[in-house]
Amino acid sequence: MVYHIIYDGNCNLCSTFTQLLAKFDQGNIFDYIPMQDNLTLQQFNITPEDCEMGMILIDGNNNTNRWQGSDAAEEIVNLLPLGQAFVTAYRSLPGMKWLGDKSYEQVRDNRYNWFGKREETYQSPYPFGCDKTDNCSVSN
Repeated sequence: MVYHIIYDGNCNLCSTFTQLLAKFDQGNIFDYIPMQDNLTLQQFNITPEDCEMGMILIDGNNNTNRWQGSDAAEEIVNLLPLGQAFVTAYRSLPGMKWLGDKSYEQVRDNRYNWFGKREETYQSPYPFGCDKTDNCSVSN
């Protein structure tokens, strides 16, 4: 089971989230594509304008299954061990989905001002197209 996470590799918050998730998952469920990797994004027919709406999660077994923004964040948590219980509880609370969506939009639109912008694009040790057994980690 592989899902591709498209994240902003220039955003400090996004890069930190990617680092934490990669450390936890160790390439078992997710691989990572920075939004700045236009060549790889073209393989999925994703444009830079598409990326402006936030992170994207793509089902590696069916590329037409996609989530974006707060929906992607929820689905990522849902795929983690015990994550489904958290997402179910979150979604069952009145108004939480709306609040989560609006909060995500605010963070997305202000991420560089609030968390800073990296000088170099962060590359995950589990990049798209790399089998974790190949030891093709990128140094950062």
